[in-house]
Amino acid sequence: MRIKKRIDWFLVINNIFLILVAALCVLPMIHILAISFSSSAVAATGTVTFWPKEFSLTSYEFVAQRKAFWDSMLVSLERIAIGGAINVFLATTIAYPLSKEKREFRLRTFYAWVFFITMIFGAGLIPTYMLVKELGLIDTIWALILPGAVPVFSVIILLNFFRTTPKELSESAFIDGAGHWRTLWSIYIPVSMPAIATILLFSLVGHWNSWFDGLIYMNNPSNYPLQSYIQTIVVQKSFTTLTPEEAKIMAKISDKTLKSAQIFLGALPILCVYPFLQRYFVKGMVLGSVKG
Repeated sequence: MRIKKRIDWFLVINNIFLILVAALCVLPMIHILAISFSSSAVAATGTVTFWPKEFSLTSYEFVAQRKAFWDSMLVSLERIAIGGAINVFLATTIAYPLSKEKREFRLRTFYAWVFFITMIFGAGLIPTYMLVKELGLIDTIWALILPGAVPVFSVIILLNFFRTTPKELSESAFIDGAGHWRTLWSIYIPVSMPAIATILLFSLVGHWNSWFDGLIYMNNPSNYPLQSYIQTIVVQKSFTTLTPEEAKIMAKISDKTLKSAQIFLGALPILCVYPFLQRYFVKGMVLGSVKG
């Protein structure tokens, strides 16, 4: 009976702790949302907490009229569409041969170490920039995608998952005359959807939240992805891309509410996608772990 009471208390304390952690993640977003819907005068006083005061849509109307914001949004959407597909394709095609036994793929260990070392040692910012520049990728969408085209962490997740797949499935496919490509796309991919959804989520969030590479590889602000554009507005406080008409409107609204509106709109797309992939997240991570 004493042991049972201790377990119950542990669950209570653990739930309270998790609720507090969740609140720390959610409350800042609610605060930003409340500021974005408040009037400029009230937002400037700093009295807005978690509920809008003097409800106003002026900041959202201004953002909706900004071509630079929607251009950067399109760049980010293009980036996650192309980058996510490339990441999943390369992670899958690399993990499949590395998951084979040594008698089937003799250089498996060598190539596994080649990919693993890249997680520990990097070339550095300057050599990477020089390589991207020499390849003629500056100011193109490929500068944001190709440097991180092979997600090694995702390869490791899929590699471990493929190793837990029953060998009888692939052996039966080979007996029926299927090759490795056919076996991969007809057997391994369908049974690996939880793991693939997990690495897809990693890829989408990583591409969407990335802002530093946009500032480095894009000379033209019109090519900035959304997070790079927001960084220039919120951190650098640069409004050099404002037109004269937008500057007049900007004088009538609060800088604080405008930034809050753009931050919330920048996070909204990934918040809408996450719930559809979240149910695969825990399952995909555990399925690739060691069984004991």
